[in-house]
Amino acid sequence: MEFFLVTLLNSLSYGLLLFMLSSGLTLIFSMMGVLNFAHASFYMLGAYFAYQTSTYVGFWPALVIAPLVVAGLGALTERYGLRTVHKYGHVAELLFTFGLAYIIEEVVHLIWGRAPVPYRIPEILDFSAFSIFSTQYPAYRVFMMLISVAMLVALYLVLTRTRIGMIIQASLSHPDMVQALGHNVPTVFMLVFAGGAALAGLAGVIGGNAFVTEPGMAVSVGTIVFVVVVFGGMGSLAGAFIASLIIGAVQTFSVAFDYSLLSLFGTIGIKVNTESGWMELWKVTIAQAAPVLPYLLMVAMLIVRPKGLMGTREG
Repeated sequence: MEFFLVTLLNSLSYGLLLFMLSSGLTLIFSMMGVLNFAHASFYMLGAYFAYQTSTYVGFWPALVIAPLVVAGLGALTERYGLRTVHKYGHVAELLFTFGLAYIIEEVVHLIWGRAPVPYRIPEILDFSAFSIFSTQYPAYRVFMMLISVAMLVALYLVLTRTRIGMIIQASLSHPDMVQALGHNVPTVFMLVFAGGAALAGLAGVIGGNAFVTEPGMAVSVGTIVFVVVVFGGMGSLAGAFIASLIIGAVQTFSVAFDYSLLSLFGTIGIKVNTESGWMELWKVTIAQAAPVLPYLLMVAMLIVRPKGLMGTREG
């Protein structure tokens, strides 16, 4: 029970962090039809900006400043990058974001180097929040979940209860009508892209010190975010939320299970030919296969339901 509860809380915190990342990517895809390959790079920039800012003014100002700076960079990217190449089609947009991801990574190398930076959990949150049997659960994990839930509630309220949210939703489905009513749809696109980048930056601020802040963090988390978006359904925020929790649980629980097919068959009394050429496959444990499990889930989803859990359009 102790193992289950601790792992469940860890999977929840990780899943909510994934949703903070995937929600921005989902919004951008819903409005512009572009899968932003540089989205995880904004996550990395959020972590590095927070590290740099916290060295001067502390963690709490960095929690606000870093996402705003990343949002500004996102707005510039959309205005002077994506909007310029939009007339050449989605392939050009994809190539632009793909190249941008490499440029951001190289800039990070030039400024902060290739080694991890000492971006640490703030002392005020570096304590045990509560105990689960003999396990002390860190307060910062609870803080991560609270920030993620607050972001989720704020995003829902903005999209469903405010005028700008209504304009954004209308721009998704009827941009010409919104333009005819006097609203500047390109500006709405820019604000949505900036908002998506800000969400990625915020995820970097609270996730960079919980895990590790280094130049490879964008690559490591970027592929998982795309798995979440595809699994949940392209353009569906609800699907991205459910998929984030599922993928978070799969990754968190699987690394703790040291069981293989061979041991499972032995438990239920099935004998396996140990001289078979498949012997090494039977010995692979769930923990060893953990990194590939999300991708297997994505492939299975694409086979069974190409639109994802709650998707309304195919990528």
